[in-house]
Amino acid sequence: MEAVRRLAAYVAKAREDPLADDLREAACRVVLDLVAAALPGIDAPGPRAVRRVASATTAGGTLPIWFTGQRAGLAGAIWCNASAAAALDLDDGHRIARGHPGAAIVPAAFAAAEESGATTEELLRAIAIGYEVGLAVGAARRFYANTGMWSGYGVVAALGALRRTPPDVLAHAFAIAGISAPNQLHAGAGPLFPAQEGNDVKEGIAWSSLTAVNALLLAEAGHSGPLALLDQAEHFRLEQLGDGLGRQRYIARNYMKFHACCRHVHAPVDALLGLAAEHRFAPESIEAIEVATYAGALRIANRPQPGGFTDIQFSIPYCLALVAIDGPGALLPLTASALDRPDAVALARKVSLHLDPELDARFPAQTLSRVTVRSAGRAFTSPVTAPRGEASAPPSWSELEDKLRRASRFAATPAQQDQLIGACRRLRDGDHAPLLGALAAIRLDSASG
Repeated sequence: MEAVRRLAAYVAKAREDPLADDLREAACRVVLDLVAAALPGIDAPGPRAVRRVASATTAGGTLPIWFTGQRAGLAGAIWCNASAAAALDLDDGHRIARGHPGAAIVPAAFAAAEESGATTEELLRAIAIGYEVGLAVGAARRFYANTGMWSGYGVVAALGALRRTPPDVLAHAFAIAGISAPNQLHAGAGPLFPAQEGNDVKEGIAWSSLTAVNALLLAEAGHSGPLALLDQAEHFRLEQLGDGLGRQRYIARNYMKFHACCRHVHAPVDALLGLAAEHRFAPESIEAIEVATYAGALRIANRPQPGGFTDIQFSIPYCLALVAIDGPGALLPLTASALDRPDAVALARKVSLHLDPELDARFPAQTLSRVTVRSAGRAFTSPVTAPRGEASAPPSWSELEDKLRRASRFAATPAQQDQLIGACRRLRDGDHAPLLGALAAIRLDSASG
């Protein structure tokens, strides 16, 4: 029995089963977190470009493009909303799968739920199913792969659960999605490419969502896919795609982000923030910043003078400089005003990055760093620091609400923030209709261009 058939059989069974209370709560949390990421992301260059192209190529439809007042069909809405959710690197992630499920799965589930008239329970269950399937495939890989190479499986699972796609058709949809996923090998395993630079493709998350929804529609129309796609023991740990499905509870094991940058940047930033709060050194007194970290953090571009807005998100030196100069709110959100700042470039050039073998041995299960700041002839060294929001120390609901307010303070009015937070609370209480309405009705001035 091919692995894709096992995935399809799991979806068909899970969509009939009641959702456990803790998984239901986890699904509500990832929705709140995703809204907090998409609100400020709507104005980023990538989502703006996607909306322009989508309006020309996927016009027509009744599903909302969030916070714009625009409408599109199933594929167009998912593409646009996933792009906004991923734009600022504020979306959630999973440590072992090493990628970002929420930006792909949540927009897909909301679009399909509105299209099908699903209940709140069906929506939340579909999100949990999407996480279980997508992350199972990502975690089963024997080599690193960017999110877009596996998130489409989660999109297909969520859509198939809501559309009640028959298992044999769903198996072909998984296969089509897998073979059609964007080529992300530039940042994957094998012979090393140059360091990953910041760009609006964002691990192919939004594009893989577009290919995944079309994979499902194609399969439902009779298109076939290579069903043995995942049955490759040299590429996948096949046992993780079998009987363990449904028991991994992946949606309750993700991390959430409080800085708009690559996760590799978070531990150094949090370590520096801790030192700054304790020792209160002035930015102009800093002589050097030394970062001890793991190999994955050294594989991003880390340019002291980023080449564009998105490239900032992939630079430990520049993000540390912004935080040292502007304080804890510098990266929540990240705005275009952070680019090309001479003061930040000058301080970023004082940052050095070093591989620490002990920290490297604990990656990818942990992403740890230690920072030393040399200021006014003294050295201040942080403890080994894990980033905030890890699954081992999950943020509270109120912390996620605060994240939404702080991340969107330049994009949304307090009344709009209140409306969205209230709607997410209603979702938690069992009614997703207010959130559907808010996503469609709220129009951000920043999204009008």
